[in-house]
Amino acid sequence: MRNFFQKLLSPTPRRTATRIPDGQRVYAVGDIHGCADLFGDLISAIEADDRARGPSETTVILLGDLVDRGPDSRGVIDAARDWRQRRAVRILFGNHEEMFLKSLEDEGVLRQFIRFGGKETILSYGVTRDEYLEMTVEELQTAMAARIPPEDLDFMRGFEDMIVIGDYIFVHAGIRPGVDLDSQTPADLRWIREPFLSHASQEGSCVVHGHTITDAPDVRQGRIGIDTGAYASGRLTAIGLEGTERWFIEAK
Repeated sequence: MRNFFQKLLSPTPRRTATRIPDGQRVYAVGDIHGCADLFGDLISAIEADDRARGPSETTVILLGDLVDRGPDSRGVIDAARDWRQRRAVRILFGNHEEMFLKSLEDEGVLRQFIRFGGKETILSYGVTRDEYLEMTVEELQTAMAARIPPEDLDFMRGFEDMIVIGDYIFVHAGIRPGVDLDSQTPADLRWIREPFLSHASQEGSCVVHGHTITDAPDVRQGRIGIDTGAYASGRLTAIGLEGTERWFIEAK
């Protein structure tokens, strides 16, 4: 395993009015996108940080888009499933998981899936590059059905759309402003950018999300984006939350 790099991206934990319930600690991890090595490093960093901070009821939330673009989506799925056997890990359903599952049944979605990084996911499940180049879309669907373990598909189908802990709302992409949480649609939770990204919430809650890549954590009024583009930048980011404190951890 590679050495991991960990740092607080802010000099000291930031205190806010937004809070996690007493006795709890939450870590949320941005879009992993098939970067199994970075994910392994960040798991180690989070575990070390959690131990150093002392006893707590700790929950880890993966914000979705575990697959596509990076070289080892299968390895990420394996690591996430293993981690969940050892501690409380909850996983959100991203737009790339949606495309992955739908691509097994819909050739049009499979073509879209391939354009947005699905090729790398398919190769991680044992389809060789030569086989991939020679297959028709129909043959590729057949090969995927034969080589992707059903337990991996069932694992992804069990991902959640939204998690609320204290004053924090965790989703993959964002929420539709002006719409009650109970009325949010899966399409928005997995795909939205505007008008969510430009909206400054006055409600006292904070949405933690991925989906939209930024060079560093994007901390705005009412939202925090932590997708730092791991597959392209080589940096995978997590946020830690406890009481009114926030801190960031990065693996690269």
